Amino acid sequence: MTLPPYPILVVSYIDETRSALTAVLNKNGVAVIPCANFCEAENLALSSFYSGILVDLPSIIKSKGEEKIVAYTLANFFPTLRVRTMGGMLIPMAMPGSAKQDKSLDDFLSKTCLAFVSRKLRAFKRHPVCLSTIVMYGDIELRGFTLDLSWGGMFIVDLQAEKFSIGDPVTIIIPEFNCSIAAEVRNIIPWGSKRRAPGIGLGFCNLDESIEPIIAGITRTSKEFDRDRLSA
Repeated sequence: MTLPPYPILVVSYIDETRSALTAVLNKNGVAVIPCANFCEAENLALSSFYSGILVDLPSIIKSKGEEKIVAYTLANFFPTLRVRTMGGMLIPMAMPGSAKQDKSLDDFLSKTCLAFVSRKLRAFKRHPVCLSTIVMYGDIELRGFTLDLSWGGMFIVDLQAEKFSIGDPVTIIIPEFNCSIAAEVRNIIPWGSKRRAPGIGLGFCNLDESIEPIIAGITRTSKEFDRDRLSA
């Protein structure tokens, strides 16, 4: 069996269950990161790559408040298999509603997780904002405008986005506020991509004290309360 390229997050509130789930994946040769709760899994997913989530169904049912919101967000972002443990066995458990999942652990690992294009969890919400921009790319000065803005970065429309490479450093100038921000290219959408605006997704390298009030004023949010989470 071809294994997923990145670890699987295992989530359960119960130590014994979490150990049992981890043991089953280890027997299959899969890299595992066990998590005692959903917020712990979220923090890991913000900083690294994972191929999916194996979760104890009772833990989802018992989650409340922030944990419930995070559980729902993770399940909508990653391939997710909800299971119950019985001895050394994992039994996939379907949930009512629109949630769909594989019928076996083998299908989950060898098909769904393997096909998933892994990426880091987005930390902050995107806000639809149109700002005129100048992107300094080496010695080139490129005029553009944003489609969205978040505390973590922005997407700038560019009809020839293919000239960029992932990881390229750039400087973003926002003339309206007479400010500049260091950033790097995180995503590239080339022209002609299935009805999607072409351009570059940029991640901010740092935000100094002069920039944060500008973003707060535009988005009308504070950084600590603008996490990118879904409501169930």
